[in-house]
Amino acid sequence: MKFQIIWSESAAKELKKLDRTVANRIYKKVSQLSANPYHLDVTKMVGDPYFRLRVGDYRVIFDIQNYMLRVLVLKVGHRKNVYKK
Repeated sequence: MKFQIIWSESAAKELKKLDRTVANRIYKKVSQLSANPYHLDVTKMVGDPYFRLRVGDYRVIFDIQNYMLRVLVLKVGHRKNVYKK
């Protein structure tokens, strides 16, 4: 079963601000999560119920909703900024 990828409004906006080549790399990597959101370079975040995906110097913060078979992308950004609240 494939997971549906849902982009939050803020994550989609951040993705559009990035350089096109970086944004394409991130989009392709996130698309691969639909097959299995627990593989690739996915790590559970400490102190948060979310997961993170590394794409070079950029990070994608997302939530896996197993009961609905969907991945909700919450944040996209450079590693030095994305973890700030």
